[in-house]
Amino acid sequence: MVAHLGVISFSSSCHLLHSSPQLSLCLHKPIVMATVSTDPVREWILTEGKASQITGISPVGGGCINLANRYTTDAGSFFVKTNRSIGPEMFEGEALGLSAMYETKSIRVPQPYKVGALPTGGSYIIMEFIEFGSSRGDQAVLGRKLAEMHKAAKSEKGFGFHVNNTIGSTPQINTWTSDWVEFYSKHRLAFQLKLAQQQFGDSAIYEKGQRLVKNLGALFEDVTIEPCLLHGDLWSGNISSDKNGEPVILDPACYYGHNEAEFGMSWCAGFGGSFYNAYFEVMPKQAGFEKRRDVYLLYHYLNHYNLFGSGYRSSAMSIIDDYLRILKV
Repeated sequence: MVAHLGVISFSSSCHLLHSSPQLSLCLHKPIVMATVSTDPVREWILTEGKASQITGISPVGGGCINLANRYTTDAGSFFVKTNRSIGPEMFEGEALGLSAMYETKSIRVPQPYKVGALPTGGSYIIMEFIEFGSSRGDQAVLGRKLAEMHKAAKSEKGFGFHVNNTIGSTPQINTWTSDWVEFYSKHRLAFQLKLAQQQFGDSAIYEKGQRLVKNLGALFEDVTIEPCLLHGDLWSGNISSDKNGEPVILDPACYYGHNEAEFGMSWCAGFGGSFYNAYFEVMPKQAGFEKRRDVYLLYHYLNHYNLFGSGYRSSAMSIIDDYLRILKV
């Protein structure tokens, strides 16, 4: 990733497309919506942010949907993202995901402070400014802390999330569902397949994909699946480290799901052996992990196909064809 100081706005893809979860707030400690003022960002920083003066505002690069700035003050720095055309619901979802991960006290994420509307239209989010180090940090530490987050945060509501959000700019449906195979089949694979059919008229990938979706349960026989809190969009652009070398993850597309689904972007994340070894020491590997791994890659390949076009179609189709052969359907 590009080295910057602060929290950088990156995407769900190896293309730099920002991932911004969406919709309303419903955490134990909700982030209160700001009332619209002439400059609500400055107003919050100089009141609730406990600063007496803003000494500098500097742009932070990396995203292509939102503007990102570092606000330097006598009370420290704040990271602010703004969008001039999309309402607060986009940043509300991001704040929910960050807050849920932050509350696990496991892996470091930027703490969100305020979401609100801009008086001229659009929205903003103010969050903790994290000074990044020069590398992504220790892979083993990343694996262990990610597993600790998965282990710490469970859901009694099943699989899904408090709100729908987005993966890149694609809607991600998070309706609570008691069964994982049903959730993943309907709200992940089938949703993406339908988009591909609608956008590209791709009946071939749609029809083959539907055959896989209908037989997906065979890959999960005798597997115990608990709904763990997932970052949901864990690729290299959303992974960094702070100045002490501790891993930091950002720009989530959170939901509660099978922990193995967290590795769906592994083809663009650079996870090595030390990462997986450390992860599975905390969250033991379940039988059939290797057999299921590609079905989680498939979701993200389909999403990249829908976002960026035919360059990703062959990877998605290859996975579907392989599973249809394995499952003999």
